Amino acid sequence: MSSSSIVARNISVEFPIYENSHRSLKKAVLNLTTGGRIGQDAGRHAIVKAIDDLTFSFTDGDRVGLVGHNGSGKTTLLRTLSGVYAPVRGELKVHGKIASLLDVSMGLDPDATGFENIYLRGILDGLKPARIRSKIDEIADFSELGDYLNLPVRTYSSGMMLRLAFAISTSVEADILIMDEWLSVGDAEFSIKAAERLESLVGKASVLVVASHDPSLVARVCNRKISMEHGRMIADEPVAPPAESEGPLVSHTAQLPH
Repeated sequence: MSSSSIVARNISVEFPIYENSHRSLKKAVLNLTTGGRIGQDAGRHAIVKAIDDLTFSFTDGDRVGLVGHNGSGKTTLLRTLSGVYAPVRGELKVHGKIASLLDVSMGLDPDATGFENIYLRGILDGLKPARIRSKIDEIADFSELGDYLNLPVRTYSSGMMLRLAFAISTSVEADILIMDEWLSVGDAEFSIKAAERLESLVGKASVLVVASHDPSLVARVCNRKISMEHGRMIADEPVAPPAESEGPLVSHTAQLPH
C-alpha cells in the first residue's frame, strides 16, 4: 500500500448565523449546545467557530482517537477530513483514498432496490461499473438479505436497511478510514460478523481516525489520542498498547437495531 497522510495547517471551519444574530440569549444558548466559539464575520454576523486553527499530521500507522464532550468539534473535524466541509482558512492536504463511515445509510434511495442501491453507492464512491459488478455478489452474501435485494429499500425494516448500508460501506478498500464511533449492526450473530469485517478493514487501512466516547475502545484500537474542546486540540498524546490478555475488539457504543 502506498504512503498515506493527512496534513493540516491552521485550518478553521465556521458556520454563520444570519437571523437574530444580535440576541445575546441565542448566542449564549448556541455556545452551550454547539461547544463552538461564538464570533463575528466581516459583516458582523454571528458565527460558530466549530474548528479553530488546527495544525496536525497523520501518517502511515497512525490510529488516532478523537475524544471530547459533545460539541467539541470531533464530528466536524471528521467531516472536514472526509471532504464534506471545506476549511474557511488554512490548508488541508490528503494523500490516499478515504473511506468514510460517518453515516453508512447516506445516499440510499428508498425507491430503488437493494441491488440498484449498490450501484448508486458505488458510483457515489467513484467506482467504475465493472468494479461495482465485481463486488455485488460479495455485498449480497454479506448482507444476508437474499431476494429482498430485488425489492425497494423502502420496504425494508430499519435493521435490514442498515445491514445493506453496512455491507456496501465496508466493501471499500481504502488507505484512510474515517469513523464516528465503532459500528455494530444487527442481531448477535450478524453483529459478530460485522465486527470481524470492521476489524479487518481497520487493519488494512494505513491511517485510522475515529471519534469515540468509549475510553476502552480508544485504548484497544488507537496508538494516539487527541482531546478536543470548543473546536481546538487541547492534547495530543500516545496511547499505551493494550495488555495481551485483553479479548477481541467488540464495542456496542453504536449498536443499531435489527
